[in-house]
Amino acid sequence: MELDFDRCYRAVSARDTRFDGQFFTAVRTTGIYCRPSCPATTPKAKNVQFMPTAAAAQQAGFRACRRCQPDATPGSPHWNVHSDLTSRAMRLISDGAVERGGVDAVADALGYSTRQLTRVLGAEIGAGPLALARAHRAHTARTLIQTTAMSMTDIAFAAGFSSVRQFNDTVREVFAANPTELRTEAEKRTTLSSNGTVTLRLPYRRPLDRTWLNWFLKAHVVPGIEAWDDGVYRKSLRLPHGHGIVGLRIEDGYVDTTLGLQDMRDLSPAVARIRHLLDLDADPEAVDAALAEDPHLRPHVEARPGIRALGCADGPELLLRTMIGQQISLRAAATHTARLVDALGTRIEDPAGGTVTRLFPDADVIAERGHEVLTGPKNRVRAIIGVADAVASGKIVLHSARAADELERELLALRGIGPWTARYVVMRLLADPDVLLDTDLVVRQGADALGVSLKDSERWSPWRSYVSMHLWNVALERRGL
Repeated sequence: MELDFDRCYRAVSARDTRFDGQFFTAVRTTGIYCRPSCPATTPKAKNVQFMPTAAAAQQAGFRACRRCQPDATPGSPHWNVHSDLTSRAMRLISDGAVERGGVDAVADALGYSTRQLTRVLGAEIGAGPLALARAHRAHTARTLIQTTAMSMTDIAFAAGFSSVRQFNDTVREVFAANPTELRTEAEKRTTLSSNGTVTLRLPYRRPLDRTWLNWFLKAHVVPGIEAWDDGVYRKSLRLPHGHGIVGLRIEDGYVDTTLGLQDMRDLSPAVARIRHLLDLDADPEAVDAALAEDPHLRPHVEARPGIRALGCADGPELLLRTMIGQQISLRAAATHTARLVDALGTRIEDPAGGTVTRLFPDADVIAERGHEVLTGPKNRVRAIIGVADAVASGKIVLHSARAADELERELLALRGIGPWTARYVVMRLLADPDVLLDTDLVVRQGADALGVSLKDSERWSPWRSYVSMHLWNVALERRGL
């Protein structure tokens, strides 16, 4: 298997776990081979060679790094950057899957046995799924302790602990302080209001192009389930234990976040989905440095640093909204979707007294009653209803831990879904950094404006999703948007 040196070295420089499993870094001066995400100092390019498998590195005489344990990485070099078992499992764990269904449910969702999942996670990152879930609960508990006025008992159960004693023991062990001490040490606290609203600050790596994020959120607003008012984006969320409404304002260095939750156990999944939606865990310096090597892209990258590739908060909603909006304008898509939401969406109460009063309709409701509301070409309406039925029946499963190539194949097998829709959904649902939407009209217009050829896109890998965002941005700026 041939590996593009520049592409691999950029991935290693970024230390992004999403590239683990694709290749291995062998360092000639030390005789050690590592995973791309190894935390050790990045070796000089002249001392590096890249191997397709751990076996190939061992055959060449390299020994495994003790820090990142590359020999424990599962899978094959053909895996997509998001198909690495560890990163996929971590997404489910951060979404609270262990608390809801146990380790067996996580393993089933990933297509592995519980024993195999535990072995791989233990070998690769030194902790099994139960330990990772415990650490995640501890982090959630600290967030609530230090940012709300909730009682410790309420925090214990909201964070996913089975008892107050377990909560106290875990907090003391993990943070070397009891819950009361953590609260006392916090310099700033927000308060939990009587209607179940909590305010948090979600940090991100600078730079971040706020103009682009704000435009994207505002332009795609669907009345009833979303709203935009004076720089604040608000959206309803369907969560594991109930529903919620989130309000987001992007500030310098953090996202000011207000969450109104029906059940406080959903705090951690809600935060994980918001970070996923806004691409807050991206490494913009690594992305921008790589893309700026292209002389055609460099002026725009330097003018608009930190552009994010937005993800999503709900997989079925993303897919169905994308299908509704195929081959029509954003405004028309919002109108059609709003009509569907108003007729079939579940009514909820907006704690802020605002206009977010619906949840996006469940797939089974659209499958059963979509024909009463959806308008347009009959083939498109039938396709949307058919896909909704596939989602409702479990024929296709949409969550952020899917393997990209497998998900794309399943999407393309559904009637009414073409390559653009499948790749767009893969890019946003999985936060896949390497999807070039080269068939998109607006992307092509941006490429033409910059004199960029979309034929040889390997030079931008593994950041082609961000190229798509830049080219979209260029074309939209030319339109005055």
